[in-house]
Amino acid sequence: MDKNITYIIAIIAVISLIIGVFGFVSFEGQIYDLNNSVTDLEDELANKLSSISSLEGSLTAIEDTLDDLETQVGTYQSSITALEQQLGIYNSNISALEQQISEQQDQISDQQGQISEQQDQIDEYQQTIAEQQQQIAEYQTVTLLDGYGNVVTLTEFPERIVSLAPSNTEILFALGLGDYVVGVTDFCDYPYDFSAWVAAGNMSSIGSYYGPSAEPIVSLEPDLVLATSASLDAADTLKNLGYAVLVIEGHTINDVFDDILLVGRATYKNTEAISLVASLRARMATVAETLLDATTTPKVYYELWYEPLMSAGPETFINEIITLAGGTNIFADATTSWPMVSSEEIITKNPDVILLPDTYMSDQIYNIADVYNRPGWDSITAIQNEALYEIVENTIVRSGPRIVDAIETIAALIHPELFG
Repeated sequence: MDKNITYIIAIIAVISLIIGVFGFVSFEGQIYDLNNSVTDLEDELANKLSSISSLEGSLTAIEDTLDDLETQVGTYQSSITALEQQLGIYNSNISALEQQISEQQDQISDQQGQISEQQDQIDEYQQTIAEQQQQIAEYQTVTLLDGYGNVVTLTEFPERIVSLAPSNTEILFALGLGDYVVGVTDFCDYPYDFSAWVAAGNMSSIGSYYGPSAEPIVSLEPDLVLATSASLDAADTLKNLGYAVLVIEGHTINDVFDDILLVGRATYKNTEAISLVASLRARMATVAETLLDATTTPKVYYELWYEPLMSAGPETFINEIITLAGGTNIFADATTSWPMVSSEEIITKNPDVILLPDTYMSDQIYNIADVYNRPGWDSITAIQNEALYEIVENTIVRSGPRIVDAIETIAALIHPELFG
């Protein structure tokens, strides 16, 4: 019995041992699994910690960026504050300017109202003047005496006018009488190219201004003919036929102005003629006033023609123009008005300025280079200083309104230090 119990106990012990070993092995497996789980958790935790570290770095960078943005925002806010202050000043200035503009606009409005009232009065006066001028034109008789002793009586406005010289044509057009000029010479070329008008049938040419025939003039049935000393024969014929003829040809600037006034009276353009002469005299006065600052009076040679050499002497408005322009005509002491001169005389008189007409200097026959190359002229001051100038001849040789153009032009050439 004891032997069986011992055997049983041994069996039980073995079984218990087996069970214990199995349990231990099972426990160790659980521990191993737990260790693996812990390891996984540790790895996951490490990854999390790494992510947190990265996030912390990003957060730090974001914080730095935010700090920079806050600094920039502060700078911008300061700039905005300064701009707002400037804007406030500008707005204040604008308000002040708007106030001034408003006040000025009110003043302008008042002035415009006054101007409007004055304009209404002027319109009334002009209407009255026009009516009175119409009455004068209808009823006034004009008796005129020209420089050659011709007496002309006009009882009405001359609607058909014939000019026998370019200077007369320029006077007529300067007075606004162009619509009434029905005949001119072949040499009339200012203020328009009348040859084109003649070709178009809008005007007639009576031919040359020197010694014209009376027949083409009579065919135009003129109410008034303006002649010169170059057309005295035709003028006498026309007067004998009963036509109104005035001979006008100024030899001085005052003569030219008198001629303008005479034509104004003959054409019932008194106001226009007086205004034109006043304007011309005012321009001359401006030149004279400027010349008060001149410190020299340069010697001037005006060449009327080159073969033979001719110039302008005393008792010509060319001589007068040179004087009024601030120069001295080297042939002012000549014995004739249009003297023929020699090259030696010109060299001896040694002009500071030489004026050459454009009419022959601009063609292929003669030019400024030819003047520079004249024998012995290299000793002349004007040649040495290259003070040779072409001028529009018709402004200085025609006894018309453009003589003042010549004074202004020549003054600028003689005294560039004053006129530029």
